[in-house]
Amino acid sequence: MDLIGIYPKEAIEEGVCPVCRILEKHENNVIGEILYEHVLDPEVDRSFKKSMGLCTYHAWKLKEIAYANPLYGALGVSMLYERVLSHYITSLKKGDAGEEECPLCLLSREKERNTIESIATRFDELFEVYKNSSSIFCKRHFEMLYNYLRERDLPKAEKLKEVQIKKLESIDEGLEKFISKFDYRSKEAPTSREAGSPILAIYALRGSLIGTNLQKMCREERRRLFRGGIFGD
Repeated sequence: MDLIGIYPKEAIEEGVCPVCRILEKHENNVIGEILYEHVLDPEVDRSFKKSMGLCTYHAWKLKEIAYANPLYGALGVSMLYERVLSHYITSLKKGDAGEEECPLCLLSREKERNTIESIATRFDELFEVYKNSSSIFCKRHFEMLYNYLRERDLPKAEKLKEVQIKKLESIDEGLEKFISKFDYRSKEAPTSREAGSPILAIYALRGSLIGTNLQKMCREERRRLFRGGIFGD
């Protein structure tokens, strides 16, 4: 297996949604690079000004990573956002305070597409690893991978779906057993697997707390509000 293929394999072996895990590492790496090498980069400066900094999620993630590492600290964040804030003040005075999309969101979506394609391309060598692992693709990334495969190789897509359903059923079974152990008649404590089922269920439905998943949730919420919620007739 080549070096590109090892990365998805390692992610699968970590026990959560492998695509989410890859994207989480990607986000952390990009933010680390910005803080370590690109605080004074003119291209980064232009990009940050156009987008008024990063989106809410990535801005706080930038702060979290910076403040947690003495090598970065608050200086890099201060320098980046002083320029952005100064640009915003100037734009506001001119009556032109528009903003473009968060650059890290754009990078994350591109990485997400590339990761799905990479896993699909290596399906034959990664399928058994996934099948026999404790990992499970979250709903979003399963559907992306399934749809990608279905357009190109339906039998592979159906193989993936079959395994995904078995994994979901296993989590559901764990949840049912976990709940039953709280019945006053039960004489057994939940096993570690059963105790982990609530977290796995959240992973399976919503994935990790990463930018691409939050973007999807925000888009769905906006559609819900305009269809018949707060802004409905």
